[in-house]
Amino acid sequence: MIYEIDGVLVSEEILREPFACSILHCKGACCEEGDLGAPLDESELPLIQQDLDRIKPYLPTESVETIDRLGFYERAPDGEAVTQTLNGRACVFAKRDPNGHWQCGIEQAWKAGKTNFRKPLSCHLYPIRVSSLRGGGEALNYDRWDICQPACNTRNNGGIRMYEFLQVALERKYGSAWFNQLKEVASILPEQS
Repeated sequence: MIYEIDGVLVSEEILREPFACSILHCKGACCEEGDLGAPLDESELPLIQQDLDRIKPYLPTESVETIDRLGFYERAPDGEAVTQTLNGRACVFAKRDPNGHWQCGIEQAWKAGKTNFRKPLSCHLYPIRVSSLRGGGEALNYDRWDICQPACNTRNNGGIRMYEFLQVALERKYGSAWFNQLKEVASILPEQS
């Protein structure tokens, strides 16, 4: 079932499915796996560009060299902006911590107060993917991926539902009033049979 909240279509899975990112289990594999880098909204490009010199100290040398040579983003075959990758694998902004977990260099710079830009919204919202609708508006869908399986295990996440786990990201995208409407819809969902 699909629910409409102020012109945004929301898949029922987002309201029902348990999900809480478990970096201890997946090691941040979404920063490395996949065919392309992270999707970037056109509005994010100048925000990253203006803070790039403050983000670079949080990146591996290879990433900085790649950014200096190729830029921090490229165009996917459909024309969408995506983060540059290292040898077609890890996002150029990803770096491994001492435990072998991938971390976002942009987010590390944000936590250190070096940038106001937290991380690409597509990463912050994952596993929700946003699609533009032809007549206007957007659709939110659950992008199922086997690397996220530990995040879906209620024993790992205490039964937190996806929309609850992604509250900060959803409020960043749509605002707190919108999120409160989403929460209200989730609270009155009929029991599954």
